[in-house]
Amino acid sequence: MGRKKEKVEAVDAVPVSKEEETEAGDDDEMELLQVDVGDMLKLKQVLDETVAATVLEHIQEDYRLDNAKLAVMTIACIFACIAQFAPVPFPESRPILGVCCCLYFVFSGVLQFITTFIDKDCILLTKSSKDAKNKNLQQYGIRVRTNLPRFSEFYTLILEFQNMSDTPYVEKKWSVGKFFDVDGMFDEVGLMEAVKEVYKRLEAGNYENGGKPQSAKKKIE
Repeated sequence: MGRKKEKVEAVDAVPVSKEEETEAGDDDEMELLQVDVGDMLKLKQVLDETVAATVLEHIQEDYRLDNAKLAVMTIACIFACIAQFAPVPFPESRPILGVCCCLYFVFSGVLQFITTFIDKDCILLTKSSKDAKNKNLQQYGIRVRTNLPRFSEFYTLILEFQNMSDTPYVEKKWSVGKFFDVDGMFDEVGLMEAVKEVYKRLEAGNYENGGKPQSAKKKIE
């Protein structure tokens, strides 16, 4: 004989709020970034990208210098292409090759000059903010500078005003161990909150050394 089937009472489904669904989705999607802590270049790149993204949550980026560098690089590439693909047989093409090579190296040198002596340790330039309470921030953009010396555990962040003589600044130094564990797992949220605090200091006018600019003019050691 077959077994007698038992009746199962239906149970009403418990409704789940949209907030709970969102939180569950965020937990599933959130993934920690893992970095090789022995790779200083990658380590600084991750820190710099997070710093820049956090600052840009409060103010717009200024692309003018980046566009100028792209223009210089494009012109250099154009001369390189002319030297390579000019429809003139060799050796008649020698003057064209000589001129194009010289101009390529000139524009490459200009680009290297900008990177070495203008950019320096700057990772981001921003526009001024007309809505800011800080009068300096209404007139000048922000120059974001960072440094992570080789074989050092300390990452330094400086926010100062772009194109302002004797600019005041705010500075903060952290150990990278505050944001990376021994396995290289990156605490992105922790760094973002720390950067926000530094930005708020600049916005409030709480400058280093009472607004004296001497240290900001020196390269971070």
